[in-house]
Amino acid sequence: MFKVAFRPRIVTSLKGYHRGRLLGDVGAGLTVGIVALPLAMAFAIASGLKPEVGIFTAIVGGFLVSLLGGSSVQIGGPAGAFIVVVADIVQRHGLSNLIIATFIAGLLLFVMGALRMGNLIRLIPISIVVGFTNGIAVLIALSQVRDFFGLNIAELPSHFFEKTQALWLARESINPYACTLAASGLLLLWFWPKQGQHKRGVLHWLEAVPAPVLLLLLGSVAVSSFELPVETIGSRFGGIPQSLPPLQIPTVNWGTLKELWGSILTIALLGAIESLLCARVADNLIHERHDPNQELMAQGIANLTVPLFGGMPVTGTIARTSLNARMGASSPIAGILHACTLLTIVLIAAPLAKHVPLCMLAAILMYMAYNMGEWSEFIRMNRLTLIYRTVFLATFILTVVIDLTVAVEVGLVLASLFFIYRISQLTEIEPLPLSKDDMDKGIRSYHLYGSLFFGAVGKLEALLSDEQSDVRIIILEGHQLISMDTTGIDALQALASSLKDEGGQLILCSLNQQPRQLIKRSGFETVVGAEFVLPTYEAALEKARLCVSESTAKAVK
Repeated sequence: MFKVAFRPRIVTSLKGYHRGRLLGDVGAGLTVGIVALPLAMAFAIASGLKPEVGIFTAIVGGFLVSLLGGSSVQIGGPAGAFIVVVADIVQRHGLSNLIIATFIAGLLLFVMGALRMGNLIRLIPISIVVGFTNGIAVLIALSQVRDFFGLNIAELPSHFFEKTQALWLARESINPYACTLAASGLLLLWFWPKQGQHKRGVLHWLEAVPAPVLLLLLGSVAVSSFELPVETIGSRFGGIPQSLPPLQIPTVNWGTLKELWGSILTIALLGAIESLLCARVADNLIHERHDPNQELMAQGIANLTVPLFGGMPVTGTIARTSLNARMGASSPIAGILHACTLLTIVLIAAPLAKHVPLCMLAAILMYMAYNMGEWSEFIRMNRLTLIYRTVFLATFILTVVIDLTVAVEVGLVLASLFFIYRISQLTEIEPLPLSKDDMDKGIRSYHLYGSLFFGAVGKLEALLSDEQSDVRIIILEGHQLISMDTTGIDALQALASSLKDEGGQLILCSLNQQPRQLIKRSGFETVVGAEFVLPTYEAALEKARLCVSESTAKAVK
């Protein structure tokens, strides 16, 4: 009977827990919680949602991911990778269907973890991951152009070409105050001292102040003090409530659900990739190995729970997780405290958020988008293989121009086709040297190298060409044949049948474990004859000579 191994990392990480580790977790949790506030609001607004949706997601999702996850320092919450997907669902299907899509995606994530598929996610080629990550970064930056420049656009279209056209047509409505604030904020983010760069002095103390938080404070003070004519959270959304929303049970519309399946699979796949990539980054920082299956189950539970509070999808967040590790976190307690910090801020200081200018949040997201992308891939394009370039560029362009779901699907298909082609090219069937006497008797022997699968069986079918009509015995030597599939078995069976029709015989020898077991399990050993599946090439050659002698003797009689 299948058993789900559910063991959160918090169970083992608290063994030997002491005061020093607690202080490190408290400091990290408070810092990450403060940093997460502007990011959570920015991700929600960029997705077409109210800012409190991002905060509630960070509180509930972050708490559950830390409590139940498979990493000691993973921080869960809303992420930039989901902006494009969420915005598309909200615009086409509404918030209620986003809740349903997130809920079902959470169920899929939990099932993936329960079925121990965590390691399989790593099989997705890095060219696809980098391609859609860069594409998402471009779309995030593009979606913030309106608020960054204060453009007068009532509703920004979701499709790339329509969006760029709308931005271009509204170019004359640039708000100089919003533009100046956003540009100043971007410069502050860019040049603010990074954590760990300075050991002493004033800059060392400045590192302790999160730049996004300082940016929102300065922007809010400037807008409220000088009454600048820029859009704020208060003017667009009316502020943020000082409490968590009541529980709401999503109602499923089966007709709409059919249209949501593509988005649901994208959320689940993207959530799995992002969270496990983030956990691997955390492993390198704290020199620990996470449990990918436990992490997927925790992400699943978080995405099952967050929709009940009207939240958006949850995943691991690389920036906040890295900050958590660098600030000295050593257990999931830090992540739990990060969620508690956010909740405390909401309960106490939520009314202050109405003064936050949206252009400052746009600047934060633009900065995050730049750091999110791996732009060096374009610079070193000439040094990459043609296969990598093709998959990477196809995924990137399709993500930007068409849709993330289509991009990942096409990327996977291209990667699979290229992989099949490369493996088929590695598969070789080479003739082995034989004496003239053996050749005259109609014996031929070949060395199999690589994998005999559906993409390479054509090379096997070519062994019985018109030029070799005198062939009576074929020996296939396979000590370097690493694998075989059922199509390979069918090709062998066709070859054996063709030889038998002409009074000949197929002989196999020196097979590795996988091909040997498949031949036996499929019943092909019985078809070809167990006595013609031999352990060594020498034994196979002797058997071939004996077959020829017996055949000749019968012909004489």
